[in-house]
Amino acid sequence: MNTPRISASSYSNTAPLVWSFLYGRGRGSVELILDNAPARSAELLTQGRVDAALVPVIASQFIDDVRVVPGVCVGAKESVRSVCIVTNGQALDEVRSISLDVSSRTSVALTKIIFREFLGREPEWSDALPDINGMLAASDAALLIGDPALAISSGVAGGGQNHRVFDLVELWREYTGLGFVFAMWMTLHERLSIDLAAARDEGLAHLDEIAANYSGDIGLTTEAMKDYLSDSISYSVSEKMEEGLRLYLDLAQKHCLTNERRPLRFIETS
Repeated sequence: MNTPRISASSYSNTAPLVWSFLYGRGRGSVELILDNAPARSAELLTQGRVDAALVPVIASQFIDDVRVVPGVCVGAKESVRSVCIVTNGQALDEVRSISLDVSSRTSVALTKIIFREFLGREPEWSDALPDINGMLAASDAALLIGDPALAISSGVAGGGQNHRVFDLVELWREYTGLGFVFAMWMTLHERLSIDLAAARDEGLAHLDEIAANYSGDIGLTTEAMKDYLSDSISYSVSEKMEEGLRLYLDLAQKHCLTNERRPLRFIETS
């Protein structure tokens, strides 16, 4: 049999989901492709080059015949810290232009939903590389995701005195009362032989090693890194997060960020 191929981003918040395949019981059972852009995993899945990929949830509305692995995710219940809007000191209702890190289509769509649905405003949008200084030189605000956003929200990078940081999940929860799901495992197959839930559970049992591995790269202490992975990020879909996911997809279609509202289809588990 061919070794299954899977893909995920290399951000620290995905590490508990793939640790097993790198160092644990799942080592050697899959070929794992890591990239620093979640959108790249969606591209590989669309092209049929991987058997499963951890992709932004909005990809479920664009990839034909895609199925979702239930229960396993990268999301947050109250705050996420690694997906944020940074401004040059302005409040959000003063922002006229935003530079977007397009590494994750889910976060870009969420930003547009927050402005259109909840703030009733339409800033000028522009795509940009995830460089906070360049982004804020070109626009009033910047959308950052992943470890660069975590470093800024934690105060260890991009420390402009006038910068204001807005956590996207905190904003979403303020307006909806719900949690948020950023990414889930998806596949073009009806079934998967890979136990992604068991891999998640093994990774969560090794958060000390994972935190120690990433903390130096980002500039956080190991303890702070572990707090982020254990307290800010949720790797299981709660009822409020599932409700938030459905509302998010509804609003994405309402605001023409997707062509249609496709129902989520899940893999067969029995």
